[in-house]
Amino acid sequence: MSISPRTARSVRFLGVVSASVALVLGVAGNAMACSIRDFSAKAECDAEGKGVISVTDVDPTGVTAEVSVYLENNGADERLVGTRTIENSTAKGVTVTFSEDWEPNAEYRIHVKAKGYVDEDIKPNLTTPSEACETDEDNPPAPENPKPSDKPSTPADTDTATPVPSESQNTTPEPAGDGNTPSPEGDSNLAETGADSNTPVIAGIAAAFLAVGGGAIYYSTRRRGATSR
Repeated sequence: MSISPRTARSVRFLGVVSASVALVLGVAGNAMACSIRDFSAKAECDAEGKGVISVTDVDPTGVTAEVSVYLENNGADERLVGTRTIENSTAKGVTVTFSEDWEPNAEYRIHVKAKGYVDEDIKPNLTTPSEACETDEDNPPAPENPKPSDKPSTPADTDTATPVPSESQNTTPEPAGDGNTPSPEGDSNLAETGADSNTPVIAGIAAAFLAVGGGAIYYSTRRRGATSR
């Protein structure tokens, strides 16, 4: 059975179309598959001012991926910062963060492993910003001005002590003039007797009168006795 030229042309055309469709589907399938191009990383500061490293996956197929972050030192791994797993990723992106007090211009290697799809590093390595994060400890709050107390101050609340009189203040001042000068007689009599200064004179005169009177009486009595004899 012979094939007509028209049929042959139709068969060739269908073959070309099928190959084209397969190629397009293959390219589309590769574009939709998880790849290292779906991952990105950056170093930043969180809301509290602490350093973090964020890794974002924009794979629309939602393939589970394991992300590991390493601190580099002279081209070698110095330490493992941590490992996180990304599940159910979307085209909008799913992000995981690693707490890391990174230093300026430090280098980190981020390795991604998605079974059957990816097992490689994000290129190039992540380099942190030239300025570190500023935490609250770096900027302590200014001290508040103390609120004045409404309670009135008392001498006990103050630090000032009661002044002690000096030696010159404790010394009794000496009286003016010569200390050996006797005080006036009147003042002395008043101080000693409590009476007027003429009281001793009057007492002396009275005693004299009594003595004279007594002698006159005695003389008069003897004279009277002699006459009677």
